[in-house]
Amino acid sequence: MADALEQVAFDIETTGFDVDDVVTVVGFALPLGVRVFCQTHGRTSDGVEEYVQDRVDEHVIVSVHDSEVRLLEAVSEFVAMRLRDDDVLLVAFNGETWNGGFDVPYADVFPLMQKLFNTRVDGESNSDLVTAYDVLCDGDLGALDPFDDSTEAVTAFEDGCFTEIILHNVADVLRTAALGRLAERYCSRSDFNVKSLTPTSHG
Repeated sequence: MADALEQVAFDIETTGFDVDDVVTVVGFALPLGVRVFCQTHGRTSDGVEEYVQDRVDEHVIVSVHDSEVRLLEAVSEFVAMRLRDDDVLLVAFNGETWNGGFDVPYADVFPLMQKLFNTRVDGESNSDLVTAYDVLCDGDLGALDPFDDSTEAVTAFEDGCFTEIILHNVADVLRTAALGRLAERYCSRSDFNVKSLTPTSHG
């Protein structure tokens, strides 16, 4: 893609999608490292930042917040300061379920993986994030990710296992970044369904 925008992959962990569920972790893969925001619901999280930094090969910055409100405020400030540039494109994997809002361009690589790449394994088509990354990208993030399934992140948050949730988020945001780069290399500009994450309503 000529004059391609700078891709910044992001991934969000939540406890679900009901009205009383909350965002627990938000991560961004930037050109020089990963930025992660985690909320603890008022619980302690001693040593989380240092432990994650020791486990991740990439440069990673972690900030811990005591509530979802504080997390979202910090993320909004980060987006306003770092990602409002016209040359930045946020990239997610199956991010259509995110009902927040950032006033920046956004593209979901999940439909591209479904339609334009072969992720068939043992005769079955699989286009989930982990399978797509494992099949299409030359890397190994399985050792970093403590979960076999993203649903484990919900139980981990309930149990106060914040380090595990953050490591899972870092692995997923790096997978998304790799798939975004792959799509940029092999897909045309028109294949990317770029839209704005600006919320259309408030409530």
